Amino acid sequence: MLQKRYIFPALILFFSFLYSCENSSSEARQVERKISFNEDWQFFLGDSSKMASSEAQWRTLNVPHDWSIEGDFSPEHPAGVGGGALPGGLGWYKKSFTLAAKDSTKLTAVTFDGVYQDSEIWINGSYLGNRPNGYIGFQYDLTPYLNYGDEQNEILVKVNNADQPNSRWYSGSGIYRNVWLEQTDKLHVPQWGTFVTTPKVSRDSALVQVEVRLANKYSGVKNGILETSLYYKDQEVASVTAEFEIQAQDTSEVTQQITVSQPQLWSTEDPQLYSAVTRIKVEGEVIDQYTTQFGIRDFKFDLEKGFILNGEQVKIKGVNNHHDLGPLGAAVNKRAIERQLEIMKEMGVNGIRTAHNPPAPELLELTDKMGFIVMAESFDMWERAKTENAYSNFWDEWHERDMKDMLLRDRNHPSIFIWSIGNEVPEQWSERGAEIGRELARITKEVDPTRPVTAGMNPPVHTNEDDVTLQFDEPQQPNALAGSGALDLIGYNYAHQTYPKHQVNFPNTPFIATETTSALATRGYYEFPSDTTKIWPVRWDLPFDGGNADNTVSAFDQVRTPWGSTHETTWKIIKKHDFLSGFYIWTGFDYLGEPTPYGWPSRSSYFGIVDLAGFPKDSYYMYKSEWTNEPVLHLLPHWNWEEGQTVDVWAYYNNADEVELFLNGESMGTKKKQGDDLHVMWRFPFKKGILKAVSRKDGQVVLEREVKTAGEPAMLKMQPDRQTIKADGQDLSFITVNITDEDGTIAPRANNVIHFEVTGNAEIAGVASGDPTSHESFKGSSHSALSGKVLVIIRAGKEAGPVEVTATANSLQIATTTINLE
Repeated sequence: MLQKRYIFPALILFFSFLYSCENSSSEARQVERKISFNEDWQFFLGDSSKMASSEAQWRTLNVPHDWSIEGDFSPEHPAGVGGGALPGGLGWYKKSFTLAAKDSTKLTAVTFDGVYQDSEIWINGSYLGNRPNGYIGFQYDLTPYLNYGDEQNEILVKVNNADQPNSRWYSGSGIYRNVWLEQTDKLHVPQWGTFVTTPKVSRDSALVQVEVRLANKYSGVKNGILETSLYYKDQEVASVTAEFEIQAQDTSEVTQQITVSQPQLWSTEDPQLYSAVTRIKVEGEVIDQYTTQFGIRDFKFDLEKGFILNGEQVKIKGVNNHHDLGPLGAAVNKRAIERQLEIMKEMGVNGIRTAHNPPAPELLELTDKMGFIVMAESFDMWERAKTENAYSNFWDEWHERDMKDMLLRDRNHPSIFIWSIGNEVPEQWSERGAEIGRELARITKEVDPTRPVTAGMNPPVHTNEDDVTLQFDEPQQPNALAGSGALDLIGYNYAHQTYPKHQVNFPNTPFIATETTSALATRGYYEFPSDTTKIWPVRWDLPFDGGNADNTVSAFDQVRTPWGSTHETTWKIIKKHDFLSGFYIWTGFDYLGEPTPYGWPSRSSYFGIVDLAGFPKDSYYMYKSEWTNEPVLHLLPHWNWEEGQTVDVWAYYNNADEVELFLNGESMGTKKKQGDDLHVMWRFPFKKGILKAVSRKDGQVVLEREVKTAGEPAMLKMQPDRQTIKADGQDLSFITVNITDEDGTIAPRANNVIHFEVTGNAEIAGVASGDPTSHESFKGSSHSALSGKVLVIIRAGKEAGPVEVTATANSLQIATTTINLE
């Protein structure tokens, strides 16, 4: 229960501080109008008839919260294996709070960044509304229904995720994104009330245009001054003012233009950010302040040169990611998202597609800061359903509102360069699809005319490897959406054979590969020979009765889906042609649900370049060798095989002319990449010992790498990604636990159960190994290893101090590490 004596005196001080700050001070620019509303909710899972009875089991928790991730895995859950084999259901959240009497002169609203799904909300018994779409943010005005002073208020949220399947992947359930309480003057900038654009950009100067929406909820006319100041790294660089008059109970728009000299441009390599601070002044007093972060950059998609950013050609090297955070489920955590982006950035990724829905605001805050080319996607389906209880049931009533709200919320993010209006929608083959496409494009251009529109479109049903003429059909029908005129970019999902002929097929529309590859792998598992390609399943519409009994997939880049391609195949094509602006790979990370090519007992995907725990698979290093200038020399596989067994050894490398391989000191030969090769390979009988690779350039050693035969598992080693984290109740330390032999070599076949214990002001937030077949809970205190590795995630409490984490396993030497909270 929220305690008045702690929270609301602080709230009063917070808003008093907002209005008393000097207008031009850096403190004023840091103040936000909203505070977190995440703490001390009560949660109940079940039918409403039991909520008030003695059977009701309400528990106190903080949001963001995903109740599905707490459940047991079962193929019998209505979401099915494709939905992650976890439960949905009907959930209820309630929260009590008080407001000071002086707050009665203000407007008070509650903002939900996302509730999955079909939420209904009440305040003090009054119904506020319903929002079916689980991925969209929304706000309700609480002002008419509130009590002030000592009298309590209660907000009640119903979350209906019982009607499943409603998603083709794991959705999560609950208030899984952040909640905010916002108070403003009755004269204010409303939610998503600014639009910052940069219509003219050069290295010497930039024209910044700020469109501001004003709302007057007073009973009389209001006059005042609208002041907008631009800041770069806490320094004001420009400012402009305008007088306004706004009628009672009305809204108005004011457009301001500001010139910035010598602008610091946003790019993927150097993502410089500015802030526009908009203040409403009445009789010299600042009564409202609204901050918009933005970037100054110029870009276009060119028919010949692909993507041009700030006058320079940039190849988009992107990945698709679903919204779940692996063992944390769908519940948003900013540090977990940041870790995913850091892992991608280290690989050389510069693009993210939000597959297939609006993302959490925190993702876009981070892509702005870290430098990614984002394709923001609105819908996975339109009128025609892909699942039994799909969003298509709400399409007619909600699609325009949902589309506009996504655009209004996200259009100021400099990392967003492309709007996608749909993914593999069945309507693309009909004139109705063209109609909907044009409608969605019109809505997009009305809200944001500055970015191109695309859609992820399916390849032909029948693909002829020798005929690369693009002929979309289902069957024998042209792709009406591609020819509708709605799209500024032709978005290809797969169909990689057709990429080189894009300029023939679409001579007037630039290219983007919205979804590619769909290669499959289990981290740490290898099959020989490695130079054969396996198509699993053989056809998308046939059940898969092949594969391996333990549902593994070789981690050599040799297994793909029938609609996809291997990692190397796709990148070779994209790399070769300037007019191919870039691509987004399916996927950066494994995700819950869609365990192609298998079904149960698998419950998560094999598509990721990185597994569900955040451990890279081997293809990660192919991309890193191609996409970064950091020296790379990566050997695969591990070196624990049967004596005399014929094995293949691959090396990914860059910044070198050649690689020489040694086995126990004996040279196995020197290899050089030929033509468009992306790796080199040796084949010979296995002998235990030390495999050593040496890369050289101009005869000089660049890197050396060794892979050793591991002995029996003997000890545990713990490696936190960060030894010091914030004592804020949310920050995370991701600790990798390796099972090694007595010499410290990772045991590549070890699958011991690791037990964890935490001493201090922290808790275990999740455990995982990246095994797509594991049915152990992510919320437990133990987990089985996959290929010698386990992850434990530690969530900080709110008191500073040391936290000791201990890992134990039968017959293995224990390991401990200390995480400092500050």
